[in-house]
Amino acid sequence: MERSEDVPKDFVKLKCEKLSVDEVSELVVSPCCGAVSLFIGTTRNNFEGKKVIHLEYEAYTSMAETEIKKICRDVRQKWPSVKHIAVHHRLGVVPITEASVIIAVSSPHRAESLEAVMFCINTLKASVPIWKKEIYEDDYSWKENKECFWANSEK
Repeated sequence: MERSEDVPKDFVKLKCEKLSVDEVSELVVSPCCGAVSLFIGTTRNNFEGKKVIHLEYEAYTSMAETEIKKICRDVRQKWPSVKHIAVHHRLGVVPITEASVIIAVSSPHRAESLEAVMFCINTLKASVPIWKKEIYEDDYSWKENKECFWANSEK
């Protein structure tokens, strides 16, 4: 593949269907990169001693996509060697063990892609309008991210 055919791309998707690690990781593979780093956030079966049945996610979709694209731009400023970035987030019901979010980043070397993936998930949790509801056996709770800037600004 010629260098010009492998221009950097961002793949942002919010969807209700099950997320695929293979699909997301394949989006970022590049012949000029030796590293693909992944973060997979999954639904666990417990929170602070409560049994979690499943999670439910809601989003202000257009704003969430815009914010994720901003995160991608920030990644490219901080790590210019990053080639491709994919951020897929699930909406609706997410059963135990299934992925809520998958982030993949490719770069020529591992340090940049690992740092960029961590930056992506931390910034997403702090700034993207996606809300999580934990469903327990007898109750439910809307969860705010401790990193979320708008949740903390009023405290």
